[in-house]
Amino acid sequence: MLLISAVTGMGGIGKTALAVEAAHRARAEGWFPGGFLFVDLRGYDDDPATADQAVVALLDAMGVRGTDLPPTAARQYDVYRSLLTERRDPTLLILDNASDPSQYLPLLPGTDHHRVLITSRDRPDALPVRAIDLEALAPDESAALITRALRDADERDDRPTREPASLHELADLCGHLPLALQIAAAMLRRQRHRGIASLVEKIRGAGDPTTALDKGSPGTDLYGRSLVLRPVLETSYRRLPDDQARLLRLLCLAPGAETTTEAVAALAALEPDRALSLLEDLAATHLVTPVRDDQGRASMPRWRSHDLVRAYGTSVVARDAGLRREGEVARQRMLEFYVRWADSATHRLRRVPGGEDTQGRFATRQEALRWLDGERAGLVAAARWAAEAPFTTAAVRLALGLGMYLEWRRLFDDWITVAAIARTAAHRAGDHIAEARAWNHLGIAMREAGRAREAVDAHTRALALIRTTGGHAAEARVWNYLGLALLVARRLKEAASAHTHALELFQAAGDVGGEADAWSSLGISLGAARRPEEALTALARARDLYQAVGDRLGEANAWANLAFAQRDARRMRESIEAYDRSLGIFLEFENWYGAGQTLEHLAMVHEAVGAPDQARVHYLRAFDAFTRANASDRAGRARAAAASVSDPTTRRG
Repeated sequence: MLLISAVTGMGGIGKTALAVEAAHRARAEGWFPGGFLFVDLRGYDDDPATADQAVVALLDAMGVRGTDLPPTAARQYDVYRSLLTERRDPTLLILDNASDPSQYLPLLPGTDHHRVLITSRDRPDALPVRAIDLEALAPDESAALITRALRDADERDDRPTREPASLHELADLCGHLPLALQIAAAMLRRQRHRGIASLVEKIRGAGDPTTALDKGSPGTDLYGRSLVLRPVLETSYRRLPDDQARLLRLLCLAPGAETTTEAVAALAALEPDRALSLLEDLAATHLVTPVRDDQGRASMPRWRSHDLVRAYGTSVVARDAGLRREGEVARQRMLEFYVRWADSATHRLRRVPGGEDTQGRFATRQEALRWLDGERAGLVAAARWAAEAPFTTAAVRLALGLGMYLEWRRLFDDWITVAAIARTAAHRAGDHIAEARAWNHLGIAMREAGRAREAVDAHTRALALIRTTGGHAAEARVWNYLGLALLVARRLKEAASAHTHALELFQAAGDVGGEADAWSSLGISLGAARRPEEALTALARARDLYQAVGDRLGEANAWANLAFAQRDARRMRESIEAYDRSLGIFLEFENWYGAGQTLEHLAMVHEAVGAPDQARVHYLRAFDAFTRANASDRAGRARAAAASVSDPTTRRG
């Protein structure tokens, strides 16, 4: 059976270079004593070679030319196959740059004595082949390619050594695509007295890297091959059927580098099965790639397009008014999709386990978290669209709606990012209520990130806005969060005052849940101010109110805060009982950070009462909970604490 191999990948990925290099090495190893025959089928040019034209070129390579060349195509194929059959030494036939089976099927040898290697941007499904799909280079490999290209031209060129950061940034801008990297290296060789940073700045300034690279391209490489990038992408795009071309354009407008099938379907207004089918077709042309998991397996619901393909697709849309309108409508659809399901997922996180789900999307909290985790990059990137007027309202709603999830996962940098975007966009739109909410979110995220001073400033700004636009309850919430930021900043008197004011406003508004929040915060402030009995009274009141309104997570926090105050008051048995009540609710909600904190404090109480074995068990459970909560620093502390309990010589005093 004839062995056929194929090297496939997007244009510019280095298929031809790999095939030729492999052929030379294989011949040097003695695999193909008959050498190799090479023909460029120009499959993606405006005038691709036909099999009839290619067979003439192959016959010429085998010495059949001029008057020896048969006059008809049929006779030429006969002679071609006869010569291959008569060749005793195995030969490698390289059919380069094929775009259609009609180009290469007639050229296959009539014997299995030889081997065939096809290169193509499309997977050759017409035959059973051993396919090698090429992907972009790794960052270090990209930097090495540029470095080697510069040193080969001038061994004294030390720019890569002097500018390593700019070198890697240049590789990133080239999308780690070998063709783009070669063009960049050629530009640097020509501009040998300029730094790499100057080229980086030039490409960034152009907006579209494909245009900037082609403008600076020397045209051809040392072998006379064309060194242009945009035409490679254009030929791939022009060959697509209309429905695939439309989907690719819209995918290039998606907010994140990776997009799920479901989100692509929303973007393009397609049924998910239809979107999946078109994405698989685009994957066969290597214009999109299915995302692989950590074990290297394809995860079909997620897709990625190469950075340069995205840049090209975005520029195609930008040049056409009709496509721009289509793109804006598509982006609005995607935002609405994200807002709808992010709201549903957040609702599921808040919902009491076992309660009725009125939104009906996520059966379990794990499903909601899995969806949010999978879409996280796209959700955060979509929030950036708030800067653009057509999308401000939906994007601000999305940014603020992500707060609970980002807090749950301890993703404070992302939370700060989206809250800052929402704040700026809401201010620009004149939406003072949304701006106040955004400032409040920013303050909470900064406090959790340990930036207490900035958190106080953010809540103060929120307060100034909410006083003119919100009611008592809205103002009370900001006062409450301001008090927590003041507490972290160790401004204890001001913190207690803020919480007392919040309590009065919540009571005036008849907001029982808010009143519970204020009692809880006030209790924490009183405890920090060394007023234990008042703290215990306030925290018990908070617990009772949370129970009255059915706020289970609020109740969990109240039990934990009450337990902490009881520990300070040396009421250890009550403290352990309260922590156990808190832990049960946190585990019920799969709130791993809350569970980790509770377990850590339980361990401390057990240490204090002389129960090291139980303390060690609780520290190890805390380590597991913090790990699940993405709180690696807290997990490390818990594990170290468990080790110190195990070793009496390092036991903490």
